[in-house]
Amino acid sequence: MSQLSRRSYDSTAHERRLSKYRVTDDDLFDYVLRVAILSYVTSTKVTDTHAKVAETKEKDHHYKLSGAISYSIVSIGDIFKEIGGGSRSVKFPEKLLKVLEQKLQSIAMGRDQAYSDQLTRRTMAVFYNHFMGDGFRKQMKENRSIEELILMFAAQSTGVLKKEPTLVDDAWKVELNNQIAQFVRMLRECLKGLNHVSPELNSRLDMYQTKLSPPSSHDSGHDSVSVTRDRGDSVSTVQTVNTSIQDMPLALTIANLFKIPEQAMQNEVDRLRKICTEKVGVTCLKNINAGAPFPGRREDFPSETAWTQWRTLETSQLSQLMVAMMSTNPELAKSMPSDDGPTYTSARPSSVYSTARADLPASTIRHVSAASISSRRSAATVAGGDSFSEDVDEDGEIRVGHHFTFIPPNPKRFYKRLVEHCIKAELELLYSPEVDDTDEVPLTILSQPHVQLINECAVRWRIGQSYRATCFLELIKQFYERGEVPMECIPVALQTVTKSLHDVEIDRWSIQDAELLANVYGGLYNIFLSSLYHTMESLPNLKVSEIEPYLSVLDHIRESGLMGQFEADINSRLLDLEDRIRHISAQYYQDKMQQLQSSPGVNRALPLLLMTDEMEKAAKQLDKRFPEPLVGRIDLVSLVVEVQVPLFIADLKKSGKKLLESSTNGPTPDVPIQDIFSLYRRTKTLLEMFRAFCPTGQVEFDLGQFFMQYVLRWLSETDSKTGQWVQAAIAADKFQAENAEGHSSSIVDLFDSLRSPIAFLQELEWSDEYQNARFFTSLSKTISKAVEQYCRNVEELFMTEMFPRPTEYLQPQKSSAWLEKARQLATTGEKKVEPFNFQPESCVKLNNVEAARKLLDNLYSQMQVDKITEVLATCPPVPEKAERLRFLFTVKIVMAENLVPLDSSPSSLLDTFVTLSDEAGNRLVKTRTIYDSVNPRWEETFDISVDKPLWLMCSIRDRALMGQHDVVGRSFICLNPSQYGDYLTHDVWLSLESANQSSESRILLRISMEGETDDAQFYFGRAFRSLKRSEGDMMRIFIDKMSPFIRQSISRAVVKNLMKGGSSTLDYNRALANVTGLYRSALGSSSSEVQIPLPASEKSRVRPEELSDVEIERAIVPLFDYFDANLQILNTHLSETAKEMVMLRVWKEILTVIEGLLIPPLSKLPSDMKPLRDREVDIVFKWLKFLRDYFYADGEGISLEVLQNQKYRDVLSIRLYYDWHTDTLMEECVRAMQQSLREAVPVKKRVKTVYNQRNLGTIKERKREKKQEKEASSGEVILRILRMRPNTSDFIAQQLEMMANVRTQQERSQVAQLQRKTHGSRQVAPG
Repeated sequence: MSQLSRRSYDSTAHERRLSKYRVTDDDLFDYVLRVAILSYVTSTKVTDTHAKVAETKEKDHHYKLSGAISYSIVSIGDIFKEIGGGSRSVKFPEKLLKVLEQKLQSIAMGRDQAYSDQLTRRTMAVFYNHFMGDGFRKQMKENRSIEELILMFAAQSTGVLKKEPTLVDDAWKVELNNQIAQFVRMLRECLKGLNHVSPELNSRLDMYQTKLSPPSSHDSGHDSVSVTRDRGDSVSTVQTVNTSIQDMPLALTIANLFKIPEQAMQNEVDRLRKICTEKVGVTCLKNINAGAPFPGRREDFPSETAWTQWRTLETSQLSQLMVAMMSTNPELAKSMPSDDGPTYTSARPSSVYSTARADLPASTIRHVSAASISSRRSAATVAGGDSFSEDVDEDGEIRVGHHFTFIPPNPKRFYKRLVEHCIKAELELLYSPEVDDTDEVPLTILSQPHVQLINECAVRWRIGQSYRATCFLELIKQFYERGEVPMECIPVALQTVTKSLHDVEIDRWSIQDAELLANVYGGLYNIFLSSLYHTMESLPNLKVSEIEPYLSVLDHIRESGLMGQFEADINSRLLDLEDRIRHISAQYYQDKMQQLQSSPGVNRALPLLLMTDEMEKAAKQLDKRFPEPLVGRIDLVSLVVEVQVPLFIADLKKSGKKLLESSTNGPTPDVPIQDIFSLYRRTKTLLEMFRAFCPTGQVEFDLGQFFMQYVLRWLSETDSKTGQWVQAAIAADKFQAENAEGHSSSIVDLFDSLRSPIAFLQELEWSDEYQNARFFTSLSKTISKAVEQYCRNVEELFMTEMFPRPTEYLQPQKSSAWLEKARQLATTGEKKVEPFNFQPESCVKLNNVEAARKLLDNLYSQMQVDKITEVLATCPPVPEKAERLRFLFTVKIVMAENLVPLDSSPSSLLDTFVTLSDEAGNRLVKTRTIYDSVNPRWEETFDISVDKPLWLMCSIRDRALMGQHDVVGRSFICLNPSQYGDYLTHDVWLSLESANQSSESRILLRISMEGETDDAQFYFGRAFRSLKRSEGDMMRIFIDKMSPFIRQSISRAVVKNLMKGGSSTLDYNRALANVTGLYRSALGSSSSEVQIPLPASEKSRVRPEELSDVEIERAIVPLFDYFDANLQILNTHLSETAKEMVMLRVWKEILTVIEGLLIPPLSKLPSDMKPLRDREVDIVFKWLKFLRDYFYADGEGISLEVLQNQKYRDVLSIRLYYDWHTDTLMEECVRAMQQSLREAVPVKKRVKTVYNQRNLGTIKERKREKKQEKEASSGEVILRILRMRPNTSDFIAQQLEMMANVRTQQERSQVAQLQRKTHGSRQVAPG
């Protein structure tokens, strides 16, 4: 027996022993070969003489049946593949059915002249009746397939044309093509009137019409077929079909697949050709029951919709197959019992082997019987066994039985076995020497012949698209697990499933196919999750390319939504993967840290810094490479950071003590402070990363507390360097203007130095707001200290320039006083004051102070001082060691009255200054010297900080040219915080103790207090106050240098000389004698020595009655010349702001001099000053007008609004009351005082505290409020005038006492009101 015979004829006993779960190669070969033969016989009728044409026709038919199947094994085909090019069916618009209905009705009724042919009208009418059926309409609305519509027309037309007696022989086929072509043309016309028609649909219809044109005689393919009548209704065909396997591509593919020799394969084909006829093939199709276990039942689908869709599609495809088979052999239609195509009933269809079929010819029955006897599966198997008697196996597999010739008992298992066999054959060829390594191999593995064979079997065996795609994926998975195919084959197989899911949603699949896909997906997910697990070994340097193939598969499966049943197992595997990532991350950190710490070096912060670099770099790299979680859950960077950051924090804590020791072990410590702060920044970044990537994680570490001690030490070092910064900035400054603002380099250098630590602290971005606010508060104190030191140093240099010391062998301070006294005592009836030459450097120093205010305000904004203060106010302070409260007293030394000269001469004057000393005799305060006055006004303010009551001694001294300064008077005052707790300004008059017991000398101190708090606003306020006072002191010196000449030029002596018509001259010899006498007095002379004589008053001279304005102005021309000469340098070297302030101060000094020229100061003591005559008063006010016009300079100088200020208006008011009678003045004074008492007296404002001067904004606000204060009462002006009138002392004292009492009552009322308010807030607060 031959090899093929031995394979073909096994015993029945052997078949019974085969497992029902296994498909043997013999069974597979048998059914695959039957399909190949059927495919061949239904595709050609060409004789051997036209072998080449027959081969072409066989291929054409193959594409008609399965050509619509794409190049892969997963597409569904239709009979129009050769025209449509393999694309998916294009749906027609739903409105086409309505238009087509009207068109068919019009043709059937003869109203359409284009279709007037009777045969055409008849076929259209038959199709119209079928078209109007509910079942057909419903089917068309569901699938809207243009191909199915055409095929249904072809089926109806076939029944009509075959019965047409006028069409003999094959003429009906030609007419059928014509009718179909006309129907396609009619569809094309109907679509023209519709919107949104797919261009592809129009193109496809045009190609259909072209292809369906009547073929020429040489293309019919039926020339070699003769038809004869036999036995009445029986039709026998004289077949001359060549069954050589050389003309059967599928048979050759099978031979190569199963390794069958050609001759043996030819024998098998010849033997099976007897039963594998076209008619049997059509019968197999008609026997398929859509309601049976094969191919499917309602219970096989999850919903009625899925079942209906599948049944509609299956019915359409079966119809297309039958029409395609009958179109190749129209004689088959004559032998069929019905012209309407396959019929599906609820009963199971009969087998082609059944002898009860009356509708089959006897010859056919005999052929079938013969075929069954010679079949590879003998009839004894069917009769003797019951393995095929059930529709469904115990395992749920559908078994078909022997009801079909071409469909195996278990189609899906046979199909799977066939695909597996083909893949194995391809792999054997792939690894054989015949295939070179450079040859390209498709990732689908399967070659085109195998794809054609598999597709043909799938169509004949009714294997659905869903199972075909899933089966291929399952097999590729198995081969991949065994390492026989590369990983790249998996995505390709998944694409087939994706396409299948795109064509039919998963909820329309059969339950069995969906479950199979879920199981296959589950297996794949497990495989690639395991692969992903092992790739984590390369963390944290994992690359995307290493896991991208696995991720694409895992994401595809995860997004399918089919993994619900494996959720518990998947969660467990993902937890294992997360644990693996954590373990690898921890191991990497420990190895890296050990490597860094083992490196040589004494800097213990360096390994930690390098480790932070590695961690941050790795985290950023992972976040960039994997921005989304792996498989929707595994966030690599989060897991790495979750493990490594706590490990780093633990190492940092362990190194804390050593870091502190190494950073403080000498002037050049092992760990520089810069590395400590770098470590802080890196640690802060890591903690921020931890919070961002691990929002639910916890790290027990107080970053601020750990590094706070380093910041405090840095702040202390910075504070100790500020003195050096100030000295270095001043030492390098030549005090030459560097820009239009007029300031020099020292102030810029200093603030650059101060700006640096601010920027450093801000760059730290300290995490704890309260600690950060405390740091900036400490830095504010340092800045205030630096500004105050700069002010002191610059003022010392300024004073040195303004009071130059000669090089004679005299004490420096004494020589300065000597020269000053010499200038002022060089008089013989009139003083001569030499102009002072201002130096540009002095102007630059004033500009520096003015520029410092702006720079300090910039620092205020840069530090956000208001925000810092708010944080300290809202955050609870950290408990610290209790410290004694400190208070800042502001003491303003205003003026002194009725000082008594030490000598008995009534014309003697004093050169006085004031000192304040503490209990230990330490001098705390010293004012400037006011020359030639027994009623001096200093108007200087000083700050004194105390933490307990402090007694001060206030001493007024008369400056001596040589030796010690004589004490004019002294008094004592206690700066008690409890006494000044109302934080209001108090005017304190101190009676002076002097040698003259009968004197009523006294000094006015204006004292206020505020709490000295550790507050940034407070420190900036002190710095601004220091700048403001330095600016005021320096401008006061400027004015003091000009004031003597102003007083000399605008004096009563000048007025009287002008009235006399004479001129004054300076007797220098007499002045020198006076100075010499004063010098001897300073050295100590006996009482017997001649005293310095006083200048005698000059006698009145006769002058003209009237003076012109020119004469009056000429009297003060020296003053104008003086201003022109001395203000020029100020105008050149002072900044615009400083220049304006100095000019205003000069104007204020002029107003003060003129006021003092007219009236004495306010006091209850009588005055020896005499009032001027009317003409003299007129002269003074004309001078005032001339000076106002000089400073106005026709609009180019100071504005009139500024010049005519309140002080100016007060001076003008003097002219109103100056010549009133004494009684009238008293009455007006009483009226004015009563009027002021009746008016609502504003509550006394709090003192101008440091906080009111903390920045330029608050300073400007304070100035605006000061301008809005109520003008002074005219009563004070009247009282000053009354001091020059006789017998007015008692009245003046009475009015002043009344004013003092009223002021005292108002202050007490305000204090009581504040206390009630404070007490009320304390009671409300606890509630």
